[in-house]
Amino acid sequence: MLKAVAEHGATPAISAIVRGSMVLGLDGDDLERFLQRSGIRKVSSRDLGFAIATGVDGATTVAGALAIARLAGIEVLATGGIGGVHRLAATAAAAAVRDESADLVELSRSRLVVVCAGAKSILDLPATWERLETLGIPVLGYRTDELPGFFTADTGIKITSRVNSVSQVASVARAHWSVGNRQSVLVVQPPPPAHALSREAVEKAIQQGLADADRMDIRGGAVTPFLLEAVNRMTEGSSLEANLALLEENAALAAQIACALHAECVTSDHRTSEV
Repeated sequence: MLKAVAEHGATPAISAIVRGSMVLGLDGDDLERFLQRSGIRKVSSRDLGFAIATGVDGATTVAGALAIARLAGIEVLATGGIGGVHRLAATAAAAAVRDESADLVELSRSRLVVVCAGAKSILDLPATWERLETLGIPVLGYRTDELPGFFTADTGIKITSRVNSVSQVASVARAHWSVGNRQSVLVVQPPPPAHALSREAVEKAIQQGLADADRMDIRGGAVTPFLLEAVNRMTEGSSLEANLALLEENAALAAQIACALHAECVTSDHRTSEV
């Protein structure tokens, strides 16, 4: 992702909490330490205060990254797939409360362009789509008319706002914010065709993973990593390959959008060429 961003003319910066300090630009020994994953907490937006006060190391979720980027005035974020409304586990009671990712709340109050491959396949995608609409978060399909499902390009959910260039993305984002909106503009693109999985294969793996999670009483924030690992295992590593490929593609697109936003800023403000 770092290489893809740099190759397209933008400056990459990984967000994290390093020994209690918010960081945009995780690199060097700290990056290597984080990649070992030992002792690294999962930090969402609500966890930032605790992480800072207690001096921990934390890898940010989309929600955590959005909160940090918003404070820093960053305008573009690249990720794999956003969180959303979780499915009910296979044998859960109909009245059970479903988890909903804090990503959606942060998207509703963060003035960024967020590039992703849709919402994670393990989620209830129709319910997530409805929540995005309710929260006023515009979704732009980048050269696609269908909401991607992270590992797969096919979800059956049609997108009504399609864009075919990064300049269109920049124009829509500026127009969206110019009328007082503060939500992120969500730009979705399908995973690269060479790595995308079939909808059927992904769904079969998810259903088995949900059944296992319910049987093992896995709940809350532990569900997502458990299901992603289950899908990876049941697809014999194909889902991980798809994940890595789409991360690189999303980073490249995000960099191009950042450059387009910068160019638009320079053009519209004759007093300065800095962003």
